[in-house]
Amino acid sequence: MSGHSKWHSIRHKKAANDAKRGKVLTKHSKLIAVAAKSDPSPETNATLRTLISNAKSDGVPKDNIDRVLKKVSGEGKDAVVYTEVLYEGYAPGGVAVIVQGLTDNINRTHPEVRTAFNKSGANLGAEGSVKFMFDHIGLIVVKTGGKTEDAVFEILMEAGADDFDYGEEETIIFTDFKQLGAVRDALEASGLEISKSEPQYKPKDPQKISAEDQVKLELFIEKIEEVEDVDEIFVAVEWD
Repeated sequence: MSGHSKWHSIRHKKAANDAKRGKVLTKHSKLIAVAAKSDPSPETNATLRTLISNAKSDGVPKDNIDRVLKKVSGEGKDAVVYTEVLYEGYAPGGVAVIVQGLTDNINRTHPEVRTAFNKSGANLGAEGSVKFMFDHIGLIVVKTGGKTEDAVFEILMEAGADDFDYGEEETIIFTDFKQLGAVRDALEASGLEISKSEPQYKPKDPQKISAEDQVKLELFIEKIEEVEDVDEIFVAVEWD
């Protein structure tokens, strides 16, 4: 375990893109709706409880969350069923990319994603074409709370985390995707305040690209983000 990760710069680049696209409310609403299908009570549904916490940390108003939960709890013609979609391929500069989303109509989403790839000079690949270049991880953001890096390290060792990126205000923690829930619960039990907890795809070997290709990559990301059903984009690049 180390106190620094290449993922730090990638995460912050991605965070800037998230803020710019203005789809935060829709993204969280869909995630909450999916999790609440099995159990709409945050008190008994740990996954739903985490997603609600994530939504609040991204500034989603409580009223929006309550509306989603009430809609999911009801039955009838207004019920919407979302399906997770995952697209793989190569962005400009030969950068491996994974595009993730939730859709109520795959026949609409796939052509839109394919068109966005084609118009950006990117190549949409088959299932499994680049996924092996990423680790499916769990990412947890906690309030550092004035703790030293050594103190945080000790807590994370006990919790079973794999890696972390220490910050004076917030610390980013990485764990295996399958252990995300267990590590999150252990961190909460230790007294750390969790700001966000979610699965991610972390590139195993982020590549450096030219300034020209980086501009093309950013334009590609913007084009993909215009697709309504796309929620997350993971790129195997080392941002400047």
